Amino acid sequence: MNAQKKVKRVVDSAILNVLSTFNNTIITLSDLEGNVLCWASAGTAGFKGTRKGTPFAAQQASIQLLAKAKKFGVKQVEVKVRGPGQGKEPAVRVIHGGGIRILSIEDLTPIPHNGCRAPKKRKV
Repeated sequence: MNAQKKVKRVVDSAILNVLSTFNNTIITLSDLEGNVLCWASAGTAGFKGTRKGTPFAAQQASIQLLAKAKKFGVKQVEVKVRGPGQGKEPAVRVIHGGGIRILSIEDLTPIPHNGCRAPKKRKV
């Protein structure tokens, strides 16, 4: 059998994508070409059901991602946030507090220019 040793990549700067929906927060770290290095979500942080959409769940997911990012040697990131959820700000705060330098924060939330018809109003 031909056993090859897996080479661990070292990346100085990376792109951090934060997708925050009403139900979950998914955080992805990729290199500058867009190749995914690691990811974490509120579900992988141990939350289930409606608790996945909370800011605390997003905070725990970004703590998990921060530990993985340190293994790749990431020192600075460009943050791209997307979605209407509550987890965007807590996720970015944890990354900033964890010692990774944030170069820029960009909001890429898709906004319709009067495209599809919106769903009917919810009756609670």
